[in-house]
Amino acid sequence: MVAPRLIIKKSPLQTIGEEQTQNPYTELLVLKAHHDIVRFLVQLDEYRFASAGDDGIVVVWNAQTGEKLLELNGHTQKITAIITFPSLEVCEEKTQLILTASADRTVIVWDCDTGRQVQKVSCFQSTVKCLIVLQRLDIWLSGGNDLCVWNRKLDLLCKTSHLSDTGISALIEIPKNCVVAAVGKELIIFRLVTPTGESLEWDILEIKRLLDHQDNILSLVNVNDLSFVTGSHVGEMIIWNILDWTVQARECNFWDPSPQLDTQQEIKLCQKPNDISIHHFTWDEENVFAAVGRGLYVYNLQMKRVIACQKTAHDSSVLHIAKLPNRQLISCSEDGSVRIWELREKQQLAAEPVPTGFFNMWGFGRVNKQASQPVKKQQENATPCSLELIGDLIGHSSSVEMFLYFEDHGVVTCSADHLIILWKNGERESGLRSLKLFQKLEENGDLHLAV
Repeated sequence: MVAPRLIIKKSPLQTIGEEQTQNPYTELLVLKAHHDIVRFLVQLDEYRFASAGDDGIVVVWNAQTGEKLLELNGHTQKITAIITFPSLEVCEEKTQLILTASADRTVIVWDCDTGRQVQKVSCFQSTVKCLIVLQRLDIWLSGGNDLCVWNRKLDLLCKTSHLSDTGISALIEIPKNCVVAAVGKELIIFRLVTPTGESLEWDILEIKRLLDHQDNILSLVNVNDLSFVTGSHVGEMIIWNILDWTVQARECNFWDPSPQLDTQQEIKLCQKPNDISIHHFTWDEENVFAAVGRGLYVYNLQMKRVIACQKTAHDSSVLHIAKLPNRQLISCSEDGSVRIWELREKQQLAAEPVPTGFFNMWGFGRVNKQASQPVKKQQENATPCSLELIGDLIGHSSSVEMFLYFEDHGVVTCSADHLIILWKNGERESGLRSLKLFQKLEENGDLHLAV
């Protein structure tokens, strides 16, 4: 019997030199307050954000100084969802509220200006995994094994029957008083029935189930006024019409999960099953950006195809991505890295057509020459792009769960190493320090004497 030959392919990970001339984030502040994995960050206003994680604590921070403003204690287990609940526009008193859900089967409403616990709901039969606020109706929804509708006073307005033991993993709002819930591999459309002159009761009705995905849905987001997009564990991306819920486009392929070993019984470790899971999306007017396994893909909405990719953007799965100004993209990964990319137009067309499926891009199967002819014609009419690495933010020692971008205050990252890092624009911070120094000298009269 021939012993299997182990082959480990060298990572094609793109690297960048120490100079990083296009990376503005050259200063950092390390923020310590949590005692376990920090999974969530939520922006409160232009200068504040809140963090939460597996220690059950919520901390409010100043994004400019890194100062810890408040610590909110009330949950006994890890926090599973967090969202802001803004005041109504008609209200004179503007109070910023936070909703937090926990594995202790409670939801707490916090006043993030004072740190006061406003109210607590403890009637859940399962852990709430997602929260969504419908500000137009001044209500919020909680998703667990069922879907519940609440008002600002935390009165239960209505709820669905038990949906699934796996629970609702994501929720979004769509037009016509509807919401979309991801439950396993299904999408369920619900319609809210609001009180009328004939009935003062709220109700929530199941309208339709969409069964197009082959595996569990991991990501669900609104793209624009016309579309929303979903991504699954096996790399299926589907773009849906937001009004009639039909499929507008899809990017997926199917492959044999258990390929046969070749005659030499080689075991290749270059591909893992989770290398195709779609963990997160972001978007702009033209494109959807997808975090697919360890890679980043840019899908053009008009051309309905992938126009750029970095197959190995990180050494491990990409967990979160966001669009920055100036055609830039930021991503974070289980490998502990945070990387900044720039979407650039290529000067010359590539010899090989861009594969139409995610899996073809990963090398599963060969591109059929005849099938690729339309793709070549599309390439002639549109300039393909590339994602170029322009910044590498190294500071965390474990998985980076997510981040926030502040236009004036930099990037905030949270990690399984229990830390939060505030990445600052070095040039901007240097200018602010110089300005403060001049102001202080002017106040003391030293600047006039020096002149």
